[in-house]
Amino acid sequence: MNIKILTTIFIVLCLAVGYSIWASADTIGTATPVITQAFASKELRAGDTWKVYLKSSEPTGDMQYIVCTLYQPGWGDYPVSRTRIPEEGSKELNGYVYLNTPIPEGYSFLKLHTINLTVQIEDKAGHYSQPVEFSLYFDPRATVQEEPPAGVFKEQAFGPILVYLHPFDVGGGEQK
Repeated sequence: MNIKILTTIFIVLCLAVGYSIWASADTIGTATPVITQAFASKELRAGDTWKVYLKSSEPTGDMQYIVCTLYQPGWGDYPVSRTRIPEEGSKELNGYVYLNTPIPEGYSFLKLHTINLTVQIEDKAGHYSQPVEFSLYFDPRATVQEEPPAGVFKEQAFGPILVYLHPFDVGGGEQK
């Protein structure tokens, strides 16, 4: 008797999962988001806000998240940061996400170190764009953050990259 019930439950679950996969392809689409252009300054002073500019598109208009993964030498990968894309940007996206960097006080936190950021766009069906990668070098002598090419990107903020950087001198981080 228990085997019949378990078998029935298993079949129903398989049908439900199969239907959801089939339905998502039909109702949401099979197109993959594409990041057409991206830009971020390569160096920055700790304490400044790093802007990561993106232009992307998806023909069915179902882009949902900007997905960021940050790697810091000495600490490794941080948890994934997801920034929701507003409905008006779900087909064509043009703007930036940003990372607030802490200000060092009295120790070598972030001075002369590099972090790496990978950015992808995820749509409602779970498709991901090809990743774009950026490296950011923290230099206390950096003067002004490099600006993106004129006329290419909008000054529209989509939200923060939700990561709190750890001190390099605590985790044994590597220098550039």
